[in-house]
Amino acid sequence: MVTIDDPRPSQPNIFDPNCGSRRVLALIGDRWTAIVVYALARGTMRFGQLRREIGLSQKMLTETLRDMERHGLVHRKVYAVVPPRTEYTLTPLGETLIEPLSAICLWAERYLPEVDATLARPAPPESGGA
Repeated sequence: MVTIDDPRPSQPNIFDPNCGSRRVLALIGDRWTAIVVYALARGTMRFGQLRREIGLSQKMLTETLRDMERHGLVHRKVYAVVPPRTEYTLTPLGETLIEPLSAICLWAERYLPEVDATLARPAPPESGGA
């Protein structure tokens, strides 16, 4: 039986606005995280390789990789050579995202024509309800 004074945390609940699971969902729902995971699922990549593969600005890729590293999804290895060489690899935790995020990326590629066709149609008239 759980009492009010029970120090154990309750189960995560994504519908609870105060639950930390929402932070995790925001991280994996970030605009670029899925694409970075999708690219790194193929293996370790250098920064320049990732940038060319994804087509992302240096600033946005740096911010995305730092955020993913801070959350334990990506491992960054810096080699002390001139010029400096940095490689990125998914951590075991990051690898758990390969299947679900790859599925979302594949869905986007597969259903792009349908989404585009829907967007090309005129919008229906607005109704007064929600």
